[in-house]
Amino acid sequence: MDETTGDSGPDRLRGILELVEQSLDEPELTGEELAGRAHLSRFHFDRLVRAALGEPPGAFRRRLLLERSAHVLARGAGTVTDSAWAAGYGSPEAFSRAFARAFGVPPSGYRATGRRVYDLPAASGVHFHPPGGLRLPSTRRSTAMDLLQRMTDHHLWLVGEIVDRTARLDDAVLDRPIELSVEGIDERPTLRSVTARLVSQLEMWVRAVDGGEGMPAEGDTSPAGLRARLAEVEPAFRERVAAPALDGRADDTFVDATCDPPETFTYGGVLAHVLTFSAVRRTMAIGALTDEGVDDLGAGDPMRFVGGSGEDASRITRR
Repeated sequence: MDETTGDSGPDRLRGILELVEQSLDEPELTGEELAGRAHLSRFHFDRLVRAALGEPPGAFRRRLLLERSAHVLARGAGTVTDSAWAAGYGSPEAFSRAFARAFGVPPSGYRATGRRVYDLPAASGVHFHPPGGLRLPSTRRSTAMDLLQRMTDHHLWLVGEIVDRTARLDDAVLDRPIELSVEGIDERPTLRSVTARLVSQLEMWVRAVDGGEGMPAEGDTSPAGLRARLAEVEPAFRERVAAPALDGRADDTFVDATCDPPETFTYGGVLAHVLTFSAVRRTMAIGALTDEGVDDLGAGDPMRFVGGSGEDASRITRR
């Protein structure tokens, strides 16, 4: 909030959230110092944060630091003493009392609970996201239909862009047969590599949403190995990637630390990405299977699976 204009727009709030995020590694930072970095008086800073987030800045930072501590302890990456200092507490005993009040279990026993979600109650919906960022709620509610609408809009826009660009080429180029070229997606693909990529893509995004700091190790690519990996990752992908997007949180953001440097994505963006690039790989895999006489999947068209009683579109003769 600008002390002279009273402006408390989203840009100002976003800037304050960035300051808070950057200060998580400075737990000893005082409220006055944090307000000073925002170029606000302590009074106006506290009033802005409380009005926007439903809690004063001190409580907001303490909650985020406790959520971060829960993540670190669940991973077994540090001791209770380490977590106490990192969260800005003067002693492990004070930290343990605060942690137990917040999570209902002392930090020494937290890992045994098996929890993977570290969110504490907060009206703002702003939470710590591993390894060191914040997860911010969307400013508006989105639904699965909103997501599908946006994917449709993108498709129609892109088709128009492609049509426009064909006007730049002569007939000889337009009528030249296209050779398979998927550079940047899958180079020198085989049926095994394409099928493995369909599975590993799910594993990669589950790891990213969970705050992993590196790509998953390459797993077993035999048919039995891929089936086992899929059985493990499918429910995790549904719960941690697809469910938020389809439950009205498609615009919620998270930091993907598997990228170098880390990138920020939304759940909806990830789901759209997976569906788009998986469609390419599914088509390649089904084509390879068909070449070998395994053709009971048709073209893998989703129309009948999603709804309706129509045949696979690849088998319909258009007039």
